[in-house]
Amino acid sequence: MGKATIGWDNLFTYDSLVHAMAGSAGGVTAMTTFYPLDIVRSRLQVDDLAKGKNTWALIKEILDSEGLEGLYRGLEPVLISLCASNFVYFYSFHGLRAMFKNSEPSALRDLFLGSIAGTFNVLLTTPLWVVNMRMKMQGAKLKNGGEMTRNTPRYKNIFHGIYKIASTEGVPALWAGAIPSLVLVTNPAIQFMIYENLKRRTQLWTGKEQIKGSNALLLGAISKSLSTILTYPLQLVQSKLRYGSEDVKNKNMMQVIRMILLRNGPGGLYKGMEAKLYQTVLATALMFFTYEKIAAFVFTIMKGSRKMKK
Repeated sequence: MGKATIGWDNLFTYDSLVHAMAGSAGGVTAMTTFYPLDIVRSRLQVDDLAKGKNTWALIKEILDSEGLEGLYRGLEPVLISLCASNFVYFYSFHGLRAMFKNSEPSALRDLFLGSIAGTFNVLLTTPLWVVNMRMKMQGAKLKNGGEMTRNTPRYKNIFHGIYKIASTEGVPALWAGAIPSLVLVTNPAIQFMIYENLKRRTQLWTGKEQIKGSNALLLGAISKSLSTILTYPLQLVQSKLRYGSEDVKNKNMMQVIRMILLRNGPGGLYKGMEAKLYQTVLATALMFFTYEKIAAFVFTIMKGSRKMKK
């Protein structure tokens, strides 16, 4: 077995760009399809009075009180954030894999590279997610801690939101929830580790480099289910810190966890997980399906083009 070498020239390639663009397109397609479930997940995570409500009961309540618009509130900034986030993550992950392509493929290697890619993603895109969490809640009829949630400024778009938060609350407020987000790089890292490991096994079983769309759906669902269950309490804390309600202001990650435990017990750390699993598992399965199809299509065209040049 040859000694592993780092190929810095492989970090910036067309192949990594294809993976990044396919990942972004897959993420946007999946989020648009299952966005109402993401709205419900956010409500359950930040609204104390939503305790005890299930996903479908809350969907009906939102439809009755806010109309169909309530289920798609904040979709545009979420899609912008997701597009940027997936581009950064897929490009970083596949670029790093290409750099270490001479090393033996393994689950631990993918976990390590996925964690590095996730760290890049958090540092670059957290401000986008902070704004879209607040825009998602604009006009929402909810309470927090028994009192009406504070009146947040109205943001015209995601860039106006970044400016308003930076000018009124300070630049650090744009990275609210960054600490749990950095811890949460284990979520996509675990997800990609499981997905890539299962994908390699599937390729060995079938003897084909490209996996079927149905297999991509299944592998994406399995990998996301496991990573979500393992990291959900931190996702809950992340959402609360990004929303920035009065009861979490000036609190760190551990203080918010303690507050949730005192207020709702251990079950409070898993509030909204049902909706999260519905949304994230379905969305991730569709994302990987779309991603694999787009990537395979583009790589096929690229191979054909290279043969014609020869």
